[in-house]
Amino acid sequence: MTSKQQNQNRQKQQAATLALDYIESSMIVGIGTGSTANFFIDELVKIKAKIDGTVASSVASADRLKNHGIRVLELNEVGSLPLYVDGADESNKSLHLIKGGGGALTREKIVASSSDKFVCIADDSKLVSCLGDFPLPVECIPMAQSYVARQIVKLGGQPILRENFITDNGNIIIDIHNMQISEPVSMETALNQVTGVVTCGLFAIKPADVLILGNQII
Repeated sequence: MTSKQQNQNRQKQQAATLALDYIESSMIVGIGTGSTANFFIDELVKIKAKIDGTVASSVASADRLKNHGIRVLELNEVGSLPLYVDGADESNKSLHLIKGGGGALTREKIVASSSDKFVCIADDSKLVSCLGDFPLPVECIPMAQSYVARQIVKLGGQPILRENFITDNGNIIIDIHNMQISEPVSMETALNQVTGVVTCGLFAIKPADVLILGNQII
């Protein structure tokens, strides 16, 4: 592991620890997916007796939580959630995010949208002036792959199918490369309106409420 990776992991650990402060007694907490969310899951073990359970945004996160002896519930069982904690692949200063590098964007967006507060945890390399250097994931129905790709080209991006990957929902992901996203809300709306798209990895219409970068809260 390089010194840069070690520093990023240290900041993820710090952010995960700070996120525990947002948890209140008897909460059911929404949990995201990915390497940063895993740091939070591992931290959550320390106070697992304080919460009533969790709702996971992926099978992988659910399995990790269960392995730690943390109760996992279905979102349909609990309705709205007071808190959702997850990482991000990119964030701007408005807390608009790109998420979905791990492929769980649709379930992440569902759980985030069902939550009163979204606390995003990350290392400081994730804060950018303009979204789009990280490829933007789009989950779509398999039969719509070619059509969706053509619409992405019209919107100014380069669509590349994520090879050998199927989402927990049984769909495919097209990653959009080479697109600077200066108006994230408009782009999220445009992509979500393309027939065959389940959702895109822009979290701009409902951005994060809090961004924790290492030991800094934004």
